[in-house]
Amino acid sequence: MDIDIELLKRFEQELIPHDLSRSSIPAQIIGFGEISAIFKIGDNDNIIYKRIPIFPDFKTAESYKLMYFEYCSLLKQAGINLPEDDAVIIQAPGHPVVIYFVQQRFDDQCFCHNLINTLNEGETIEMLEQIMSALSRIWDFNKEQMKDIKIAPKFEIAIDCQLSNWVWVEQNGTKKLVLVDTSTPFVRKNAIEQLEVELLLQSVPVYIRWLVRMLDLDDVIGRYYDHKKVVTDLVANLYKEQRSDLIPVFLKIVNKYLDQELFKKEIDKYYKEDKMIWTFFSGLRKAERFITIHILRKRYEFILPGAIKR
Repeated sequence: MDIDIELLKRFEQELIPHDLSRSSIPAQIIGFGEISAIFKIGDNDNIIYKRIPIFPDFKTAESYKLMYFEYCSLLKQAGINLPEDDAVIIQAPGHPVVIYFVQQRFDDQCFCHNLINTLNEGETIEMLEQIMSALSRIWDFNKEQMKDIKIAPKFEIAIDCQLSNWVWVEQNGTKKLVLVDTSTPFVRKNAIEQLEVELLLQSVPVYIRWLVRMLDLDDVIGRYYDHKKVVTDLVANLYKEQRSDLIPVFLKIVNKYLDQELFKKEIDKYYKEDKMIWTFFSGLRKAERFITIHILRKRYEFILPGAIKR
């Protein structure tokens, strides 16, 4: 991809995470992840940048970058369509090491969480069938990898399947599903998680990291490898998107792909707990940002979203 490295270096050097307006380089927030912010930077409307500031040094960032490319390669082997992308490590003087993931930009209307508000029921079902088919290809890939495990290293991959992580675009007269959220590389090699889970804790307020460490962090990541839990999260996301009316339709489709039937009461229970956790977590992060900036007079690295309707 055509990436202006010097522009990125200058942007990171000037960036005040809690006040983008103080940078001389124009930037527009496109969206947020759990540990990232997604921008349009400068005048190029065709690419977006996802900034992840969780790395203690260049070596750790380089390892993460290599794992990211390996993860994307495995996804492609499984038959998942991915956008054109790249990754750049930036270490501005006096700032922590960050990775900017660079990706082709898609029209907002093509994202699946927006399409559920514009497609008719038949088209929505077709889109969901393609998402579930993509998930099945990942599951089948993992099963195939488990064969002859004593002969060669075997990989297992997983994804965050929420609707907002997919785009459904028309290409050569047909609809093509593309996974756009790949910056967290869920990869197991010979049943061992390759992602350094401790890195993800950098986004957790420092005064509760001890509490989070008491949890089984491998189990937190492990839910992305659990077929039913991944699909539960996908369907429960309809509450956040204000389209709970689609839950019966979604359940009818996804249950065709699951060994154990998923029920609405499970969706309701999962979403209630998930909403409570993320509302609490969001409040703690905003409190930590206030303390860091206004009391400790330090730089707070993460760019936080405003109020999120759930």
